Amino acid sequence: MSEMAQTDIVRRASASRIANLLKGLGQMVLWIVLLFVSAGTIRSTRGWICAGVYFITMTITGMLVHHFNHDLMQARSKFARADTASFDKLFLILFVPLTFVQVIVAGLDAVRFGWSHMPLWTVYPGILIYLFGIALVAWTLSVNPHAEQSVRIQSDRGHAVVTCRPYRFVRHPMYVGSMLMYPATALMLGSRWALVIAALMIILLIIRTSLEDKMLRNKLAGYDKFASETTRCRLVPGIW
Repeated sequence: MSEMAQTDIVRRASASRIANLLKGLGQMVLWIVLLFVSAGTIRSTRGWICAGVYFITMTITGMLVHHFNHDLMQARSKFARADTASFDKLFLILFVPLTFVQVIVAGLDAVRFGWSHMPLWTVYPGILIYLFGIALVAWTLSVNPHAEQSVRIQSDRGHAVVTCRPYRFVRHPMYVGSMLMYPATALMLGSRWALVIAALMIILLIIRTSLEDKMLRNKLAGYDKFASETTRCRLVPGIW
């Protein structure tokens, strides 16, 4: 390969990384903007606490994944692909908007209209639960090179079963972390209606894990043995 060709590959890779960084930053900024626009004010202590926790932890997670599992960042740049499972295409259509709907509802509920009320102390368990959840997500993304945005058999990327670290305890650790983060967000923002949205999101995630588990058992070599003999637990160690 010529030096010019190598330089071109490096340049494209660098441009791709920058594009992915800007995309992730844009999503975080949109989330925060929607929170304060729906609240109708920037004078929301709970809002700034939640926005700060969200921005800082997401940034750290991105840095960790970039360091430990660099190729995954590029793979996660697409929400869905041509071979994404049909059930997951429907899931993404339903679920992704809810991540923004939740914060809009929280702003309208807890700040603008005051439909419901949570005492200020609920911020603190919300932060702790959120930190535990995002830590589990970051750990998973750092060790699983196949943790793409959508569910598919990644034959183009040498899809194989991951059995180390969090996968020793539960088959879907990233989903467990996510299921903690959404209600924690509602607690930080002080919105009971945002908790309702979180419950709906958790239900959708549980359905997704069930369908994904069945697909992987049938189509991914070694997964059925892993699920049956190594990590029997799907979501909650020792229980489920």
